[in-house]
Amino acid sequence: MTKRVAKAPARRISPSDAAKLVQSGMWLDFAVTLSQPDTFDKALAARAAELADVKIRSCLSVKPRAFLEADPDGKHFYSFNWHFSGYDRLQHDAGRCNYIPLNLGEVPDYYRRFIDPIDIVVLKTCPIDENGFFNFGPTNAWHRAIIERAKILIVEETRGFPYVFGEDNGVHASEVDFIIEGDHAPAAELHNPPPSDVDHAVARQIAGEVDDGACIQIGIGGMPNAVCALLQESGVKGVGVHTEMLTDGIIDLYKAGCVTGAGKTLDPGKVVFTFALGSARLYAALDRNRDMLCCPVEYTNMPNIIMQNDNAVSINNTTQIDLQGQAASESDGHRHISGTGGQLQFVRGSYASRGGKSFICLSSTYEKKGVRKSRVVLDLTQGNIVTTPRSDMMYVVTEYGMVNLKGKSVAERARALIGLAHPEFRAGLEREAYENRLIPRGVSFG
Repeated sequence: MTKRVAKAPARRISPSDAAKLVQSGMWLDFAVTLSQPDTFDKALAARAAELADVKIRSCLSVKPRAFLEADPDGKHFYSFNWHFSGYDRLQHDAGRCNYIPLNLGEVPDYYRRFIDPIDIVVLKTCPIDENGFFNFGPTNAWHRAIIERAKILIVEETRGFPYVFGEDNGVHASEVDFIIEGDHAPAAELHNPPPSDVDHAVARQIAGEVDDGACIQIGIGGMPNAVCALLQESGVKGVGVHTEMLTDGIIDLYKAGCVTGAGKTLDPGKVVFTFALGSARLYAALDRNRDMLCCPVEYTNMPNIIMQNDNAVSINNTTQIDLQGQAASESDGHRHISGTGGQLQFVRGSYASRGGKSFICLSSTYEKKGVRKSRVVLDLTQGNIVTTPRSDMMYVVTEYGMVNLKGKSVAERARALIGLAHPEFRAGLEREAYENRLIPRGVSFG
């Protein structure tokens, strides 16, 4: 860890005085999810008319951002985002937000090697502790990297965060320039909708592939959380956790005694993650819990780290897959909807693990304007971004089955994926596969 040294002892100032440090043309960084500041954000929004061309990086906003709400025409502020929430997606649609492509575990390196020093970094943290540290709470991510690159570092204290143990999960007062008072509101919650029948059908197949002692990564959404519920019902034992996002589903497994991590090569007995996002009970379970280890994202997400735990299992969603096995998980054509996140890195890291498996799951159909459409397609929607390439794809799961694409030819892949499509679309997909020579005529695959 590179330690930043502030030019003078940290000074307490008001949010409005902190916002006065911002000048037109500056780059600011608001960090990741729950760590995005609120009182500073409101004070900055109040200065909108005085400023122009202020650019702000952040990731996965969990609530509306005051600086954007105060500037509906985008004349003063512009947002650059590493992963979209629903709110960020709407800002992108309105032309006020732009996506930054990434592999999430590489972001600290982007800051250290390729991004210019940041004019002002503002981080929401726990209040200063007895050792002079401002704990980052449930979000570590690339905070240390942006601190190293900060020309001015401001922390916004809140009593609404759990105090979370981890590696480099905090910043010392000697590195901080200014301290401002937060609103001390409880950490924002993210509630997943209850799993659907399709989610349960997919989850049942995946849960049957997770052995005692497996080390799991769970993505966001109803399907992955349904897997956790079914694992709990199955009585699986000795599960380890090395994940990007810590979810309610994983905490439920932990509370049920299914998670011990005893067989992990790295950090045995610890639940390893880089950010937590979910309900208040999730945050309560983290508070001063020595079983939890909140780590920098380059540790949680890099494939060469992930692979060191045997039997690594990654479970992630996609929204569309073509007949060659390319998964598009982050856009709808040219409309960006989420982000690459760590999906590809966990697919690669789990495959490289001894006994490891990666699962990409999806419902076979979706509805758009009252019309049912297939998520399994000959060609991805024009403009869609490939999140996981065909060469990396392992298990694909829908409510109609599960296939392993490793070692399969294009023709075998096409046949296997057609079998995962909704029956209504299979004949059409098969016809298209023959017409486009994905499947050669006269060859039998048994």
